[in-house]
Amino acid sequence: MIKKYSVLTGVAISLILMIIATSIYPGGSMFDKNSVGFDWTKNFISNLFGTKALNGAENPSRIWAYLGMILLPFSYAIFFVNMSKKIPDRNAGYILKYGGAANILCMFLIVTPLHDLMLNISITLFWTCIVVVTVFILKTRLHLFKFLCVICLLIFYYSLYLWGTSDWDLLPIMQKVNFINSTLLILGVEYFTKQEDFAHIKPGRQKE
Repeated sequence: MIKKYSVLTGVAISLILMIIATSIYPGGSMFDKNSVGFDWTKNFISNLFGTKALNGAENPSRIWAYLGMILLPFSYAIFFVNMSKKIPDRNAGYILKYGGAANILCMFLIVTPLHDLMLNISITLFWTCIVVVTVFILKTRLHLFKFLCVICLLIFYYSLYLWGTSDWDLLPIMQKVNFINSTLLILGVEYFTKQEDFAHIKPGRQKE
């Protein structure tokens, strides 16, 4: 039972920790340095990780945010390992397993001066794995999950577009939408798909 619900449990605990972090964040955002508390439409999640809040106060939310963000990739890694067992392609399975494991290492290194680099690598690894999952979902008869996978990727790429065009007004909101959407997709695929859904897919040709 514990193993079966490990992904859900990990995600739930991580979210609780992040909510605690947001509830005790002193305040300040890139739009208003003197604002009080964490504004879900103005603050980025990364604001929780600073030694000091953007308003200059000591930031007690930091430890809670780090605990939440370290636990989350463990939950995602379990999902990717489970997903690698469902799909029949060995190479894609390797990408999911090792990509998920590498993502855990990157999240541990986020607490170091390599924060920005590790965060970018972590995002790249995570979304590479999501793309792999999407490719195989599209080969099944899971029409609802096909739609959800495509929507999830579109939201992610739209968020990248906002970041690239420096549209900071909408980006904080899309960051949360992106996070919630991808997490719900992972939970849905984890608990509402099975190996038989992918059994008809022919594995890629392996080199002799």
